[in-house]
Amino acid sequence: MYSGFLIVIIPLVFGYLIELKQSKHIHWVNVCTNKMIYVILFLMGISLSHLDNFAQNIQNIGIYSFVVLSCVSLANLLALWGLDKRLSKTVEGEGQSLSKWHLILESLQLILVIAAGFVIGLFIPSEMIDIDAISEGALVLLLLFIGCQLRNSGMQLREILLNTWGIKIAIVMMLSSWIGGMVAALFLDIPLTHGLALASGFGWYSLSGILITDGLSPVFGGAAFIIDLGRELVAILIIPSLIRLHPSTAIGYAGATAMDFTLPMIQKAGGNGYVPLAIVSGFILSLSSPLFISLFLAL
Repeated sequence: MYSGFLIVIIPLVFGYLIELKQSKHIHWVNVCTNKMIYVILFLMGISLSHLDNFAQNIQNIGIYSFVVLSCVSLANLLALWGLDKRLSKTVEGEGQSLSKWHLILESLQLILVIAAGFVIGLFIPSEMIDIDAISEGALVLLLLFIGCQLRNSGMQLREILLNTWGIKIAIVMMLSSWIGGMVAALFLDIPLTHGLALASGFGWYSLSGILITDGLSPVFGGAAFIIDLGRELVAILIIPSLIRLHPSTAIGYAGATAMDFTLPMIQKAGGNGYVPLAIVSGFILSLSSPLFISLFLAL
């Protein structure tokens, strides 16, 4: 039952144990990670093309995505807004305006990768290729790179433990996501563990879709990808307007992407003072996401 959990944990831990000294090696790992994400999303597209009763499955993906994203987003925004009210904190600094469209386009291009895999998969008979075995091997390699990235991100344990605001944001984000996921599971009449797994991507669409495809099915994996991609797109839209008055809400809703993809927007819109907070909360959520997804899938 826990084989899927071990497949995630072992390469992640091994990767985290690798400390890189030279910047060129860190750059190589970052490049390999990005390339592997595209490879695995391409494989996800092939898996979707091999589904039986495709029209019904696409409808299910749309329903799962809409219900889970709506429930989780509402729970996140309410809980994080409450945290902002409780803390009443802001950071001094001048924000700048930043175009959202290039970030949105970068996110949407991943959909094109899945679409390309889907189209090519239509011409490849399922018996010709063991897509599950190939995807699992690629996933192990990706997790090894991700563990290495987290270790060499420059974030020290002492910095994380001292930033209590960032820790609170991450905890509130996780707990409210799980509440939203359980409510969504009740609406959709699916197992609670499935709802919890779908809610545990925390915005990391390039990983959540892959893990859940491997652990459940391409239908749930496709839904996980859309849920977390949708979260990122909403975060891009709300960060500039919320970061100054409701920083916990803006940074927390960005989830795991607060330490990488949406970090430039947080910095530009809110100022440099919010960067450590975003990195700490994003780091905790990035480390937690694969662990909790695999744990809920193993239950």
